[in-house]
Amino acid sequence: MLKLGILGSGRGTNFVAIYNNIMSCSLPATIEVVISDKKSKMLDFAEEKKLKNFYIDPNEYKSREEYDKQIAKILEECKVDLVILAGYMRILSADFIKTFSERILNIHPSLLPSFKGLYPQRQALSAGVKYAGCTVHVVTEALDSGQIIDQESVEVFAVDDEESLSARILEKEHLLYSRAIKYYAQKRNLLPKEK
Repeated sequence: MLKLGILGSGRGTNFVAIYNNIMSCSLPATIEVVISDKKSKMLDFAEEKKLKNFYIDPNEYKSREEYDKQIAKILEECKVDLVILAGYMRILSADFIKTFSERILNIHPSLLPSFKGLYPQRQALSAGVKYAGCTVHVVTEALDSGQIIDQESVEVFAVDDEESLSARILEKEHLLYSRAIKYYAQKRNLLPKEK
């Protein structure tokens, strides 16, 4: 069974979708720990579902590296196979990425390699593209540049604004993330072979 550690900063809708997919047996995994850098709704959900969870305040640490060491310590104690970024709004330190090399996945609301960084939906609308979407990728030190695992696209309509486009992309994210986690874990032999 795949052991996941979830990092997030906000509402945690992708985390909730992953949890629901585990509960419905469509994703053969367990959530070992949920960590947030904010007192967020995702921690409330984790508490409600009796999942191990931590709020770790970045202001209590002298540097990003020290903060990430504490996060890494918890993830290692929980023996996670994959670190899942679910709306985690902090840039990870190089040491953290090395510690979990090839074992950190992120979801980004664009069809990478297009529209990296902040406000990708706004970037897509400004560029006038006909299709936008979301991508699950392996996290590397280069922003939004790691190996692409899977993608989902949505059509961009003339009437779209950032809010409407973001909402449609988010629906696709909820479908995509669990599928990509399962696919990646199978490729990496982290899951038992299907009979």
